[in-house]
Amino acid sequence: MGISKLQSRKRIKQRIRKKISGTAARPRLSIFRSNKAIYCQVIDDEAGVTLAAASSKEAGVSGNKSEQAKAVGKLIAEKASAKNISNVVFDRGGYLYHGRVKALADGAREGGLQL
Repeated sequence: MGISKLQSRKRIKQRIRKKISGTAARPRLSIFRSNKAIYCQVIDDEAGVTLAAASSKEAGVSGNKSEQAKAVGKLIAEKASAKNISNVVFDRGGYLYHGRVKALADGAREGGLQL
């Protein structure tokens, strides 16, 4: 039997996380994408704390999933800037940088975050 899609994503995620780590000066912007929603967190890995979080459920934006993801990106940028965070390391979470993941990153950049 071959590797399932979930197992493949898990391997890719582990490979990314070996190279990427969030600090207090430059935390990690982590993304999780489900079929219905998209979630993101700004994480300080050294202290092991989540500094800010946002989701498409919380944003309350109608439209297609890419538009919702862009709104979530703007929301997380707003919350991060309220905590004086301007630079983050982007963690795509094993997903391709395309579609909703790219839309969220673009929204975060429009909101003022530097990825």
